[in-house]
Amino acid sequence: MPQEPGPEVQGVPVTARNWQDPPVNRWAFWHVGDILPTYRVSRGDGQVRPLPDSAGDRDGVPAVPVTRADGSAGTVADVLADTFTDAYLVLQDGALVAEWYGPLGAPDRPHALMSVTKSVVGCVAAVLIDRGLLDPDREITAYVPELAASGYAGALVRQVYDMRSGVRFLEEYANPQSDIRRLDEWIGWTPGGGDHDESRGLYRFLATLPAEAPHGERFLYRSAESDALGWVCERAAGRPMAELMSSLIWAPMGAGHDALLLHDGLGTAVHDGGLSATARDVARFGQMLLDGGLIPDGTGGIRRVVPPQWLRRAWAVDADARTVFAASPAEWAFPGGWYRHQFWFRPGDYGDVLLCLGIHGQMLHVSRRTNTVCVKFSTWPDAQDPAYLEDTLRAFDALGGFLAGREPRGPGGRRLAGVVSGLSRSGDTAPPARPTVI
Repeated sequence: MPQEPGPEVQGVPVTARNWQDPPVNRWAFWHVGDILPTYRVSRGDGQVRPLPDSAGDRDGVPAVPVTRADGSAGTVADVLADTFTDAYLVLQDGALVAEWYGPLGAPDRPHALMSVTKSVVGCVAAVLIDRGLLDPDREITAYVPELAASGYAGALVRQVYDMRSGVRFLEEYANPQSDIRRLDEWIGWTPGGGDHDESRGLYRFLATLPAEAPHGERFLYRSAESDALGWVCERAAGRPMAELMSSLIWAPMGAGHDALLLHDGLGTAVHDGGLSATARDVARFGQMLLDGGLIPDGTGGIRRVVPPQWLRRAWAVDADARTVFAASPAEWAFPGGWYRHQFWFRPGDYGDVLLCLGIHGQMLHVSRRTNTVCVKFSTWPDAQDPAYLEDTLRAFDALGGFLAGREPRGPGGRRLAGVVSGLSRSGDTAPPARPTVI
């Protein structure tokens, strides 16, 4: 694969091997297509969904107060300044309230989305299920027999898109021996992977993964699940992922610009984190999710992009979803939360929030109660930073409450719902160990 250097950043050349590392990631995340192999995810030639300017209080946004993770008082502007923000954008009621770009960004420039990509792949799966091309209750090896000798044997499609297979995959970014770092080597973006030959590549890596638990009995966030799901979608539809994203999601939702999708040296799309897109188009994606998978058709009517039942099921927490989440490492970061259909959910100060998250601080935050969509592009120095994550969540929660003119729920703000389908939203288990999964 080509590894063309970009410009030097603080004396360090930008290459395909160091593009996620500081300080070069601040340039590289805006220029992924210049240093890594990508496919184009076309926006097509249809109408661009407009993002009209809001008539609300735009000037008050930066000064919205936030109680930060360490207990100190701050503002939205403080959080954005302190968390290596590259760009942010806020919609309320479908209108543009706030938009800002750092010196390297612009409204028409795509930025690396990392694992926000997973949610787009999940929506592709939803459309294929709705069209009868993909059966959620069928074993994934019916679509991808190459996985029959792996830990994925016997896993159902729905177990994979909810990250509930029993496959062993360690997602620890700070551990060079973890599976997520081995995956990087097989793709070929890090030293030690060698040349791409017939024995390496993303899909071949998936076939090496063993099982460690019965399928369906647990939730554990693993990027390999999204890669397996993407492979299944391609086989079910008979088309590559870049084309599926374009024709099923990106063009129908009214994107303003083409997106980019990374691929390995063998041409396999990186389903777990390969997209780059503009902040406005990520906001359009979020608004479509907020509106139940529907968008205006430009003639006064509406058009369906993602099946509404896919999103209704995702938002609808039940005892099973809470039980497995409460027993997972993710409960520490999102107490009372759940994961479904390639989306995160957490109880916020102003109601439950849908999240699409990526390492180094990529976030799409969707709140139905405040009718807001918030996008943040970042280049955190580390892949994961719990304090930056929590501060950003609190800032977007507070911002939504300010724009909607609402008071936080319950005494002191955030409140976990009492009982949902027989299980306390705060969980029935002891808090798991502090995670490194988000």
